[in-house]
Amino acid sequence: MIHSRSTISDSVARGSTHGSPGADASYLPARGRVRSWNRVAPLRAGREAFPAMLAAIASAEQSICLETYILRADRIGQRFKTALAERARAGVSVRVICDAVGSIGLPTEYVAELVAVGVQWIEFHPVAPWRRRFGWNTRDHKKMLIIDSRIAFTGGINIGDEYSPTEEGGGGWHDMSAQIEGPAVRELSRVFDSTWRAEGGSAVPPAARVDEASASPERAQAFVEVIANLGAIPRPGMRRAYLHAIRHAQHRISIMNAYFIPDAALRRAFAKAVRRGASVRVIVPSRSDIEPVYYASRNLYARLMRSGVRLYEWQGDMMHAKCAAIDGIWSTIGSYNLDRRSFIHNLEVGLVMFDRDLARELETQFEAELMLCREVDPRLWPTRPRWEKWLERFWYLFRYWL
Repeated sequence: MIHSRSTISDSVARGSTHGSPGADASYLPARGRVRSWNRVAPLRAGREAFPAMLAAIASAEQSICLETYILRADRIGQRFKTALAERARAGVSVRVICDAVGSIGLPTEYVAELVAVGVQWIEFHPVAPWRRRFGWNTRDHKKMLIIDSRIAFTGGINIGDEYSPTEEGGGGWHDMSAQIEGPAVRELSRVFDSTWRAEGGSAVPPAARVDEASASPERAQAFVEVIANLGAIPRPGMRRAYLHAIRHAQHRISIMNAYFIPDAALRRAFAKAVRRGASVRVIVPSRSDIEPVYYASRNLYARLMRSGVRLYEWQGDMMHAKCAAIDGIWSTIGSYNLDRRSFIHNLEVGLVMFDRDLARELETQFEAELMLCREVDPRLWPTRPRWEKWLERFWYLFRYWL
């Protein structure tokens, strides 16, 4: 059931998200498809996400929909291949979409083995410039796993060993995903089906209806909006959701973002939030797998710090997360980076959530993760080497194409 804005506000006023009367309604977007009675569990890195995802695949009885930017044939990739193949042999409908550029090193044998047991496979925008529909700049950056239209996973975690714990031979990358049950799962299914059909996938029967009551025991309190970029036409939903929440923030804005190049409107919103007395803190990588984006992002640090934004560099292995929490009310987990590529070019998906327990959980985690960071000191920032400043200015010129 999709609630209208007035219905959601009334529900919030009755305390459905544990808020005081009317306290949370201002964080709700003016437009959007917000669904109630969802259970959302944040999953930290591959350590938590991969076992949960594999267990969900093993439980599938009707359908599995997997969509990912990166799929590797490494240790964790082989575990996913084995799990998907087993369910396909058991008669479960298995559909996979992976991005051709993100998964460019995936061996043809890997795909062939899955197709041979009945897995339906789509490679998004194959690297074939001679094809009429070839599009290098538009990539499928979504990460979703949907099981039987009853449970789903989405966030920033790709399927590769870099996200696995170091003690298991992985790269130890930090990222966030979310496991969700409830009516919002149908929205994620629609997002998957939209890309599947657009890329020529065969028609599939509609998913069974997810009953709200089936996902409304303890902790099924979250209002959730699924926001997605689905094609060539830019959809500013996630940017609008961020701006709306930032403009209403009164106390604290906590953001972790791997590729952080906020545009002028977002920077103005941060500055105004600071002037209202809100704390604005952002965790960014201290190293990156995409150096041009890393340097373009750093070109903004001085002006962000002058406006009162506090920046913290993650000191561990690569920080790839895309999540935020505001005032212990609003939160988001997804594949969206705060840059033009995510907002305009890529296919993306994210959850915007309204639940105080969930937002506070993410804020508590954020506070713990600050201990793994080093704050960027605005007094020392101008003393960095000249060659770094030159690279920052150079790559910032190309920020709209990175």
